[in-house]
Amino acid sequence: MIIMALDHVRDYLFFGSFYFDPLDFGKTNGVLFFTRWITHFCAPIFMLLAGTSASLIGQKKTKAQLSAFLLKRGLWLIFLEMIVVNFGWNFNITFPMFFFITIWALGLSMIILAGLIHLPKKLILGISIVIIAGHNLLDSTHFDGNTLGGFGWSLVHDQRFFMWHNELFLVGYPIVPLMAVMALGYCLGGWYTSGYDVAKRQRNLLIAGGACIAVFIVLRYSNLYGDPVKWSVQKNVFFTFLSFINVNKYPPSLLYLLITLGSAFIFLSLTEKVKNGFVNVVSVYGRVPMFYYLIHIYIIHLIAIIASAVTPGQNWHLWILTKPIWFTHDLKGYGFSLPVAYLVWIAIVVGLYPLCKRYDAYKQANKQKWWLSYL
Repeated sequence: MIIMALDHVRDYLFFGSFYFDPLDFGKTNGVLFFTRWITHFCAPIFMLLAGTSASLIGQKKTKAQLSAFLLKRGLWLIFLEMIVVNFGWNFNITFPMFFFITIWALGLSMIILAGLIHLPKKLILGISIVIIAGHNLLDSTHFDGNTLGGFGWSLVHDQRFFMWHNELFLVGYPIVPLMAVMALGYCLGGWYTSGYDVAKRQRNLLIAGGACIAVFIVLRYSNLYGDPVKWSVQKNVFFTFLSFINVNKYPPSLLYLLITLGSAFIFLSLTEKVKNGFVNVVSVYGRVPMFYYLIHIYIIHLIAIIASAVTPGQNWHLWILTKPIWFTHDLKGYGFSLPVAYLVWIAIVVGLYPLCKRYDAYKQANKQKWWLSYL
């Protein structure tokens, strides 16, 4: 949750965001590249741990109850994405565009998981692995034009823009393979049952993570399968390394998932027993993720407006967006340096801590209120 905010601050407040892609080797540098690259870990780990959370919730519910909860929560998340989140990104009450990105993918994945949980866990695991490992076979399948079929296929496996009746639709996160990542996380929940041996769980996670990283290295080096973006020799060894780890995020490729989920498994293994003040602070954000997510979008966008309003020669009205921020050429010249963007990111995260802590305390004291499980 904390790292995710860095990516959004960079999008809205770093001046270079309006000029070039931070993963463009001809224009980027190491710090900027990793500022973007480190946030690759967010979406797949959200999906994985949402599935694990569903598994843990399922220990206290029947399958029917869990299925109903996932269905309702999934529909709620899609509503939030289309209305609350989209308005936060654009601040345009006419809604000239809709983004199908992280929260919609979480929601639809939950709806799919609501059905999958009725299958045996071994079958769910098998389906998840097959989809994650094999979905790149679909990379060459496309449907051109603003057709219903093209839009439907885009929702499944093809990031695209669509324009219908002056309304822009961006499918940023196709549901395949992310729905399989959530299902995999549901299976992972079996390692987190109350009676499961801690040492065995840590060992299993370390083995799983190491295996993912090893497969990533072999497949990536071969350039044969697993990612539509091939690595290549660059101007020096460092940029060649950047090319090697520069994997495709939209939709998440097999190699993207291997390096992100593999690292997550290793991290979960090594940090299982870590208990300190820093962990306690960070955990607060993790216990109120939707509350934090919704608020941070609006704060970032408001800061961009205020900064433009107090800067001579800038027009804050441009931040009432009529097209995606990455394509709003009038914003060239706006924004701050990367160090300032980092400072703003830290200030936002720190500033949100008291609010998140109070809301977390409210949730803990009012567990009987059903609606709190949706926020």
